[in-house]
Amino acid sequence: MCDIICVTNRHLCKNDFLQQIEKIAKAYPKGIILREKDLSDTEYEALARKVMAICGEYDVPCILHSFVDVAIKLNVDRIHLPVPVLMDMTQEQKGHFSVIGASCHSVEQAQLAEKLGCTYITIGHIFPTDCKKGLAPRGTDFLKDICKSVSIPVYAIGGINSDNFSLVMNAGANGGCIMSGLMKASNPKDYLDRFDKEVINDV
Repeated sequence: MCDIICVTNRHLCKNDFLQQIEKIAKAYPKGIILREKDLSDTEYEALARKVMAICGEYDVPCILHSFVDVAIKLNVDRIHLPVPVLMDMTQEQKGHFSVIGASCHSVEQAQLAEKLGCTYITIGHIFPTDCKKGLAPRGTDFLKDICKSVSIPVYAIGGINSDNFSLVMNAGANGGCIMSGLMKASNPKDYLDRFDKEVINDV
């Protein structure tokens, strides 16, 4: 597995979403975060079952996003949350998970997430991205500050590609998160292979 986590957005897929998930799983990313926050609990549960089955076939970690009760119902032990949702979780709820991630946007949020029991965090947005049009990227110096402020793994998100991935790793991150690149990639394996080559060439 590589150091890239896939973050889903089915609206970005050019083709069938589940077929794209299978292509991505075959490329063995670090994990797949099922981030489909516009769905109802029932809709998300139905989709999660399908995505989990695909991830299980290829032994790729499936991380559910935001839907804590659905994750507990499905006996999933990996969850990713916005910080406000993380803050509202009870200790009993946290006890269901061995992996808890949070989306952070400041040093203070990163440190709070670690204090609240997160096992990793994502930080963004680092580079310009269409997902955050009009908002200035925070850059690699910001990423360095975050990495120094916590002792848990940090994954950068926002405009990450094979050309700038070495900058992310050199800033101290453990890897990166990709949404649109993987949702749109016709060949996710070739797409992810470029990240490995970029890091190797930069050493």
